[in-house]
Order: sequence, then C-alpha cells, then structure tokens
Amino acid sequence: MIVNYSKSFIKQIKKSPKKIKVQLIQRIEVFSQNPLHSSLHNHSLLGKYAGYYSINITGDWRAIYMPISDDEVLFIAFGTHSQLYK
Repeated sequence: MIVNYSKSFIKQIKKSPKKIKVQLIQRIEVFSQNPLHSSLHNHSLLGKYAGYYSINITGDWRAIYMPISDDEVLFIAFGTHSQLYK
C-alpha cells in the first residue's frame, strides 16, 4: 500500500503530543501492510467526509484518508474525534 500525506495532515501531526505521534507511526505501518487489520477499526464515513475512511490511532485519535487507487491512499486529516467531527 502506498501511503501519501496532505500538507494539512502533516501540520496536524506536528501539533499532536509525542505519544500520539509514536502511536500514529505504528498504526500507519500496520495500515500499509493490512488496511483492514481489526486493530485499526477501518470504516467509511458519512456527512462532510462521505467517500472518506477513518482508522483509529488511539481510543480518541483518528486519521482520515481517501483512496486514490486500489493500492494508494492519501491521509487528509488527523485529530481527536471531537476535533474532526464537529
């Protein structure tokens, strides 16, 4: 799986706590090997994020991505559940 990151995603990562950054790296590694791994709770979204998908980073932190092709994605947003789904 080819994983790409938007500029806004990278900015959101820089603002996050160090522990969350470490967890994000681990989850992206799992995602790149198996996007449907049960620990990620990968699911499609509705509303303003219709057509996008979310994976769990921790209990509250999420990463939102859009598929570009069968083997490539673009992560576009990163934050807590309340930050992303206002």
